[in-house]
Amino acid sequence: MPGKQPNLFAFNDVSALTPALRSYIISCQNAGLTRHGVFKVAVSGGSLPKTLAQALLAPPKSADDEVKFDKWEIFFADERAVPLDHADSNYALIKTELLDKIPEGKGRPLVHPIDAQFLDDTQELADQYEKTLVGSFAKGDSVKLPIFDLLLLGAGPDGHTCSLFPGHPLLRETDAWVAPIEDSPKPPPKRITLTLPVVTHAVRIAFVATGGGKKDIMKEIFEVGNGLPCALVNEAAGDRCSWFTDNAAVDGVQFPRRGFL
Repeated sequence: MPGKQPNLFAFNDVSALTPALRSYIISCQNAGLTRHGVFKVAVSGGSLPKTLAQALLAPPKSADDEVKFDKWEIFFADERAVPLDHADSNYALIKTELLDKIPEGKGRPLVHPIDAQFLDDTQELADQYEKTLVGSFAKGDSVKLPIFDLLLLGAGPDGHTCSLFPGHPLLRETDAWVAPIEDSPKPPPKRITLTLPVVTHAVRIAFVATGGGKKDIMKEIFEVGNGLPCALVNEAAGDRCSWFTDNAAVDGVQFPRRGFL
């Protein structure tokens, strides 16, 4: 690993996890605002949006505990090739769980969904989303990779993250920022995803993994690796990567926990 290991923060339950996750996100937000006046974050779907909403919609405890939604630019770490109002859409999930619940007066983030006119052509869908990233991150300059301030990710029971699946050839993609996948082992099969180099080059990466159903794959990710996508992110990002888990998800996992300050 690059010098240091990922941070593993384990909490008694989700209600204890969410204040720490909020604090971490606000720290990343403030660093992004200091760097370039905006907070560029990519999110994935699954159970993550609900946990995010619990963390971000809680009332602030102090002046420093402020989520500045009007400074956020939200991208999707992966998305399904479905209409934006479809039950499988990550955009629809984030909209329902978080965006629609932001109180009036708190500002609105700039959100970048996929262009639904290209749903029938996943390569074009990916290319168009990559153009969206270029428009935000490159602005006329040539940059090798977009550098997100924060990626907020989940971990699948097979060790996948985004739509990067174990053993899939897409894990070897090094040129594209966004890539299509048409044979996702988890339905729906057609998706687009950020590629592994984009994920690992983020300033900060936060995984959220909860529940006893995760403990076997967490053991494999942290103790063995086995080339699992989540483990590849750990190995490449080191201590830029932090895991927010409940105790049930890491029961029996032999890896040092860190106290969250």
